[in-house]
Amino acid sequence: MNHKILIVTGDGGESYETLYAYHRFLEAGDTPVIAAPSKRRLHLVIHDFEPGWDTYVEKPGYLVESHLTFDEVEVESYDAILLLGGRAPEYLRNNPRVLEIVRAFHQQGKWVFAICHGIQILVTAGLARGNCLTAYEHVRSEIERAGGTYSTAQAVRDKQIVTAQTWQSHPEFYRAVFACLEETTLESAMEKPTKVLGNLK
Repeated sequence: MNHKILIVTGDGGESYETLYAYHRFLEAGDTPVIAAPSKRRLHLVIHDFEPGWDTYVEKPGYLVESHLTFDEVEVESYDAILLLGGRAPEYLRNNPRVLEIVRAFHQQGKWVFAICHGIQILVTAGLARGNCLTAYEHVRSEIERAGGTYSTAQAVRDKQIVTAQTWQSHPEFYRAVFACLEETTLESAMEKPTKVLGNLK
């Protein structure tokens, strides 16, 4: 079954997380759609660790085209939403339309996926409370202050929400992501009426 995935990012989004997600969904036969504040070529970044630094460094990454703006998003058209990391979430979490979209996915029982700093958007949307989440380690305090439980696992699923720590968590994260999408496929198959092909004698 072809699933339609809304990918949320913007300028400063993590380059590897964006391209990995986009290509991985295409490889699986799904339809990834990148949403951003504006419809144009986005400037992604690379976050990595180098000797002598106490925190990650940021370098220019690849460019990627966004397919639509947040105002053009129709939640009903998608099976899941993916909130990517990088520096983009620090300003996207202040966008009322982004928060509205994330809450709508959750309220409609759709899958909500988030990785690294993308969990900051989940927190601001009020989806941390009562849930077990993981994220980049320095987002831990935000999760806990918002009433969530922080896990040190590479990837965590709590009901309809799946979170991961960093792009280094891709193997664990996408195993969980595709397992969730497969559940959607099975549920859809069960909901379809049985076709009667003829009387058996």
